[in-house]
Amino acid sequence: MKKLFYFLLALSVLPSCSRDNGTNGNDAGSRMLLIGNSFFRPYAEHLNTVAMDLDYTEHDATVVIRGGANGWAISFWNDSTSDSHQQIKSAFDNGGIEYFGLTSGSSPTNRTEGFKEWIQYGLQQNPDMKVFISIPPIDFPSNWTDTAQYFGFSSIESFYDYFVNTIIHKTVVDPLRSEFPNTSIFTIPIGWAAIELVKMREDGQLLDSIDFSGPKASSLFTDTKGHQGQIIIEAGTLMWMNGIYNMDLNSSAYQTGFNTDLHGLADQIMGNHDTLYKQ
Repeated sequence: MKKLFYFLLALSVLPSCSRDNGTNGNDAGSRMLLIGNSFFRPYAEHLNTVAMDLDYTEHDATVVIRGGANGWAISFWNDSTSDSHQQIKSAFDNGGIEYFGLTSGSSPTNRTEGFKEWIQYGLQQNPDMKVFISIPPIDFPSNWTDTAQYFGFSSIESFYDYFVNTIIHKTVVDPLRSEFPNTSIFTIPIGWAAIELVKMREDGQLLDSIDFSGPKASSLFTDTKGHQGQIIIEAGTLMWMNGIYNMDLNSSAYQTGFNTDLHGLADQIMGNHDTLYKQ
C-alpha cells in the first residue's frame, strides 16, 4: 500500500435549477465554470462545440486551464494573485453559474483541499450550482499493464476501478457531500473511454484506422504521457453531455466524425457508472 500511496501522489499531477427547453426537445443549456489541466481541457473545450451543434443555445462555459498540478483545485486556490485565480473568482462573483467542473487531481494527504474552498466560495453567489469532477485516464498508457501489476492489480481496468470508486468517490466526493449536503456533487470517469478504446483497438473492433500514438486526428494518444487523441475526446465529451445534460446518447444526432460507435460506447460506460455518483 505504501507504493500505491506514492503512485497516487504522482497520478494526482496529471496534466492530470429550472430551464427552458431548447430546439428538438433539448435542454437549452447551462452556464458553467470549468477548471483543470491538459487532461481536462479537451473535454471542457469540445463540450462547447457539441452543445452548440445540438442546439443547446444557452450553453455558456468559462474555461480556465493550467498544466499539470497547476491545474488542481488547490493550486488555483493558493495562487491568489494569479490571473487564473481572479478569473475563477470573477466568474463566481458574477453569479449564474449552474455547473462547476474540476479535474480530480489533489494531494493524497488532503484530497478535498481546493475543492472545498472553491465550492464554499462559489456557493455564496451561486447557491444552486452543481459540482462535477472529471476523472482522467491513468497516464503513460503504453505502461498501463506494468503499472497496474506493480501496484498489485491484475489489469488497468481493476486499477482504474479502484481509483474511481475507492480513491475519488470515497475520499473526495463523500467528504464533500458531507460538507455540502445541499449541493449535487457527481463524477464523470472519462478514463474509461481511453481504456475501452485501447482494448477495442487491440481486439480489432474499431471501425476506423487508428494508431496507438501519433497525430490527434488519427490516434488514441498524441504522446507518451497519454494526452488524448480526437477519438477518445469525442467519446469522453459524449460522456460529459450525458452526465451533465442527461443527453440520450442512443438518439443523439451529433456526428463524431468516426465510424466507430462512440455514442454506444459512451452510453455503455455511463450506464455502468455507479448511480450514487451520477447527477
